[in-house]
Amino acid sequence: MLMKEYRVCMPLTVDEYRIGQLYMISKHSCEQSGGGEGVEVVRNEPDHHPKYGLGQVTEKRIYLSSKLPSWAKLLVPRFFYVVEKAWNFYPYTITEYSVSLIPKFSIRIETRFENNNGSNDNVFGDKPTPVADVSYLDILNDPIPEKHYKESEDLSRWKSSKTGRGPLEKDWRKNHTPIMCSYKRVQCSFEVYGLQTRSEEFLHRVIQDILLVGHRQAVAWVDEWHGLTLEEVREFEQTMQEKTNSKVKSSQNNSGTAASHRPVFSRSISVTDERSLKKMGVTTSAMPDLSVPSSPMRLNSTPE
Repeated sequence: MLMKEYRVCMPLTVDEYRIGQLYMISKHSCEQSGGGEGVEVVRNEPDHHPKYGLGQVTEKRIYLSSKLPSWAKLLVPRFFYVVEKAWNFYPYTITEYSVSLIPKFSIRIETRFENNNGSNDNVFGDKPTPVADVSYLDILNDPIPEKHYKESEDLSRWKSSKTGRGPLEKDWRKNHTPIMCSYKRVQCSFEVYGLQTRSEEFLHRVIQDILLVGHRQAVAWVDEWHGLTLEEVREFEQTMQEKTNSKVKSSQNNSGTAASHRPVFSRSISVTDERSLKKMGVTTSAMPDLSVPSSPMRLNSTPE
């Protein structure tokens, strides 16, 4: 299991971001849905936790098979989904990801939001994250994949008419007011022999890109959500949820005929099969004899 802590600062307050986060996630999910992929919201309702109090629990199915690297596509069917379960007890949240046909895959993200510039070294209250495992992500200066760049979301050019904030300058995190930090403790696990290190590193790279893009958008879209009440942003969330679900289901229905003509796996792939691992470019010279594994884990060629 590979664990890292990410710290992402924004020129907002924690109270402001409570609205901005809900707005950003809803709008972004809708934008990214279509062509049979995207986010389907299965559950979104109030929840109560004995420690954290009243919050919101959501469950989503994220369809993204075309976004996988080539080596990962060998392990999964052409159409599959990731299950996201989230518990929002703002300013503390927990998000977990799993794939039913890959039981040894999991991602767990704990988040705390504070009004500072990332200076709290024990924000989760149990034990400080080792310095080597802490990464500060800069929404202004850190690069993002070119396909995600939009001039309207470039914070070096951004100016908010509602708040008067922006554009951000090079060392903005040192002196900007207001400022808050999103602290995220991320644990990625993919315990499959020969693929664990590569897959967990890949997952963390993807998560970093998602965090940078999402937090940039929350700031760049501030004039769209600033001033909304919690009730109003929940109504917006419900509207976008219905629209997003409709887009995903419609695309999948329309692609049903074409999907039936796509090639399928002739057999399930065993991650303990040396020949399969060699096809994926995994060095097997140091592997023990796996010709008769005691309890092989096989991945079905169709999702459950």
